[in-house]
Amino acid sequence: MAKVHPGATLTPHFREFLPPWVARQPWYRGTGTPSLSPVGYFRFEDPAGEVGIETHLVTDGSALYQIPMTYRGAPLGGSASGALVATAQHSVLGARWIYDGEADPVWTSQLLRLIRTNGVSDPSGKRGVGPAEARGRRLASGELADDMVRVELARVVRPGWPADDPGITGLVMGTWYPDGPDAATATGCLAVARRTTAEPPPAAPA
Repeated sequence: MAKVHPGATLTPHFREFLPPWVARQPWYRGTGTPSLSPVGYFRFEDPAGEVGIETHLVTDGSALYQIPMTYRGAPLGGSASGALVATAQHSVLGARWIYDGEADPVWTSQLLRLIRTNGVSDPSGKRGVGPAEARGRRLASGELADDMVRVELARVVRPGWPADDPGITGLVMGTWYPDGPDAATATGCLAVARRTTAEPPPAAPA
């Protein structure tokens, strides 16, 4: 499992590299570089213990954005190279390449594992960031291999459940405290998984 290092620092900090990156994304609803405030945070575990996996919920005051990120000790090649959010120096681990989680196969694998197992994410241990949680829910029977489903991530998160859709085989629901840890929680859909392979045709009658 990827080890957590309490008190470790990242240079540059999220507040420095995240707002300009968000401003360049097609799902950003505002104009200019946003002023982002943390709302919640949760973690997935990489079974190999190599990749840090965090998801941040942040707001610009008008919308709540979901930003999954992976932290690697070396650059990712291939199509994921264009998903680099920033490079930073971790005070314990050294140089980190930080990627948009949606483009990282380790993030995809662990989100689908959460769905397959009806699992729950690890809680945040960061000071100053509200608690949040992701909970997987499997909706279909049968095999749900990584290459059989497509993940659709909610970049702009709203409270409420997704509409009924027979194409959805699993989902990830999240809870967060929109007005601080002493207020009521909100619940909304963070991601859905859709089957990408066609079901086999029924057998012909004998």
